[in-house]
Amino acid sequence: MDIPNERKVHPYPMPKNGGIAMAVGICVSVLLWANGDQFVRAVLLGTGIVVVFGLIDDFRDIGYKGKFVGQIAAALVIIFYGGITIRSLGMLLPDDVLLPVWVAIPLTLLVIVGVTNAINLSDGLDGLAGGISLLSFICIGYLAYRTENIGIALFSVAVVGAIFGFLRFNTYPATLFMGDAGSQCLGFTGITLCLGLTQGNTPLSPLLPLLLLGFPVLDTVTVMLGRVYHRRSPFKADTNHFHHKLIGLGFYHTEAVFIIYVIQAFLVTAAFVLRFYSDWLLLNCYIGLSGLILLGFFIASKRKWKVTRYAFVDTVIKGKLKVLREKSIFIFVSFRILEIGTYVLLLFTCFVPSRVPRYISLIAIALLGCVVVIRLFKKQWTGVTLQFALYLMIPFIIYVGATDMAPWMLNPLERPYNLSFGLLAFFVVLTLKFTRRRKGFKVTPMDFLILFIALVVPNIPDTHIRSYHMGLIAAKIIVLFFTYEVLIGELRGKLSRLGLTTIAALVIIAVRGII
Repeated sequence: MDIPNERKVHPYPMPKNGGIAMAVGICVSVLLWANGDQFVRAVLLGTGIVVVFGLIDDFRDIGYKGKFVGQIAAALVIIFYGGITIRSLGMLLPDDVLLPVWVAIPLTLLVIVGVTNAINLSDGLDGLAGGISLLSFICIGYLAYRTENIGIALFSVAVVGAIFGFLRFNTYPATLFMGDAGSQCLGFTGITLCLGLTQGNTPLSPLLPLLLLGFPVLDTVTVMLGRVYHRRSPFKADTNHFHHKLIGLGFYHTEAVFIIYVIQAFLVTAAFVLRFYSDWLLLNCYIGLSGLILLGFFIASKRKWKVTRYAFVDTVIKGKLKVLREKSIFIFVSFRILEIGTYVLLLFTCFVPSRVPRYISLIAIALLGCVVVIRLFKKQWTGVTLQFALYLMIPFIIYVGATDMAPWMLNPLERPYNLSFGLLAFFVVLTLKFTRRRKGFKVTPMDFLILFIALVVPNIPDTHIRSYHMGLIAAKIIVLFFTYEVLIGELRGKLSRLGLTTIAALVIIAVRGII
């Protein structure tokens, strides 16, 4: 359990075993799919070491010295067993000279340990370390895919999946923390995969890790230098991290996380755009952005700036919305439109594909049997079963509909069909804004991550991805996922109509695949 103290922002003790779940999810996935080369095995072994030491620290505080022992041991595994050292600094050295081994090994050790701790120290607000790591791993995975480094690509995908599962419970207000086991796992895998991707025979700049992981590194270096300047131990925890400063400026918890997400998204985008450019350009971009961030905080501190909260917004606009929420006028209308529209759209989507593959039909039959059995014998499990069935079938049926659309859909109906997902998303947001429900799905900073991915995917310069309209497919899947999570929460256990619609959709898919 993470017990609150004077430097932490959560008011109640929180379980911090999320890191164990992430580590298991990552390692099992990698062992099944990507355990093919020595470097991947080295990262797995090193990750296991830092997770074990982090787990020990979560149960009983072993201090920074104990953590360093685990981190150094894991780094040595990468260096000597994985064969990765920082030999190249690109154009920063004349004629692309390689660093000698006696310099490369200590430098690699310092970088791996430093970045591992940087992610660990950035884990100060709900969803913060997970969110910034998620953006980094998405870019690492795609760059690895483009350079045909399949081991690193699959490892990154495994980490992304684990983080998404964790963020479902860690976005504000969190019900679960990752602990040192989780934050050290993300930091260690992040920097080692970056080094494996950018060192050696690769067209990618060796300075890319600066942009991919540079924000938490900047935060950590700034905080430690500040501690040394004030004659304190650089390893003694305080409240001078960037996220603490944003809250000190008057930003709300979610606003501070959102601002850091935006900065990290900008850095990750810059890393992708500048991946083949001059190393000096990458370095200058990172230094320039770092300088702007530090200058902004310095000026804000000197002038004692505070975020202005306007009374008009708080009393007039929010007050009126509160009255409307209490009267339940908007929620009644928006929710009814949302519910009926969702049922109609789901059933219509089942007819969009020109044909349904046989394997999808068989999956639908199996899910149909599960739903029927659960409704008959374990009715209290209906909600979870419906979610499982829908979350499994929605990506299949939307993907097939987008890649093999029925001829009668192509001209008159395709555009209205696509626009209907946007309309549905509008009523999802409206319902969330006016709901009186205290628990369940709410709008969180994680939505920014999802929207960022949905906007970026269509613009990735990859002909295979573009040919299948992956951005539009992703947006449709996200809308339906969000919609059903909101519906299940708002229906408060009254799932008869939702259950019947799900059964009808599964029947349609099953029959179409068979005939």
